[in-house]
Amino acid sequence: MPKLEAIPTMDSQSETEQTKFETETYKDAYSRINAIVIEGEQEAYENYIKLAEMLSDQKDELIKLSKMENRHKKGFQACGNNLKVTPDMEFAKKFFEPLHQNFQTAASTGNVVTCLLIQSLIIECFAIAAYNIYIPVADPFARKITEGVVKDEYSHLNFGEVWLKEHFEDSKAELQQANRQNLPLVWKMLNQVEKDAKTLEMEKEALVEDFMIAYGEALNNIGFTTGEIMRMSAYGLVAA
Repeated sequence: MPKLEAIPTMDSQSETEQTKFETETYKDAYSRINAIVIEGEQEAYENYIKLAEMLSDQKDELIKLSKMENRHKKGFQACGNNLKVTPDMEFAKKFFEPLHQNFQTAASTGNVVTCLLIQSLIIECFAIAAYNIYIPVADPFARKITEGVVKDEYSHLNFGEVWLKEHFEDSKAELQQANRQNLPLVWKMLNQVEKDAKTLEMEKEALVEDFMIAYGEALNNIGFTTGEIMRMSAYGLVAA
C-alpha cells in the first residue's frame, strides 16, 4: 500500500509562520519597536492633557483623546506580553526625547500651534504610517490590536487639522517654523530604528512614503498650497 504524504494543514502552516515571531532575533528587535509604540502612546496621553490645559474650550474633547491614547498604550503592552517580550523603555524614552523636549518648551511658552504640529500632525502621522506598514506583517494578536488603534489615530489627526484650519492665517508662520525644527527629527528617528523595523519586515522607504503622504495631506487640509507643502517637506531631507 503506497505511503500517503501529509498535506500541510492551516494549523501547521500557521505554526510555521508563528515560529518567526518566537525567534530571539525577532523578539530582540520587537523589544525596541514595542517600547517605542508604548512610549509614543504615553507621550500622546500626556501631550493631550497638556493641550487640554492650553485649549480650555476644547478640554472635554482633548481629555477624551488622552484617554484613548492610554487605552492604546495598554493594548500595545499586551502585545509585548503575548510574545513574552520585555519592552526596552529606556531606549524608547531616549528615542522620543527630542520631540518631547520641543513639545515641553513650546507648552511652557504657550505656543499651542507648535504643540499641535508636534502631537496632532507629526506624531499622529508617524503613528499612522508605522501602524499601517506593521499590520500586514504583525502577529495575529498584535494585528487585531493595531487595526483598532489606527482607526482612532485618524480621529486624533483630524482634531489637529480642524483646529489649525480654523486658525490658519494666525498660525501659518508658526507652523512653518515648527516644521523646520521638528520634521528633521522624524528622519533621525526612522534612521535609528531602520534595522529593527526591517527585522519586523517594515521597510524604511515604505514608512517614509506613508508618513509623507499622511503629513502632506494634513498640511493640505489645513490650508497650505502644494508648493508650500513641497518646501516644508524638503526640511525632512536635511536629516535623511
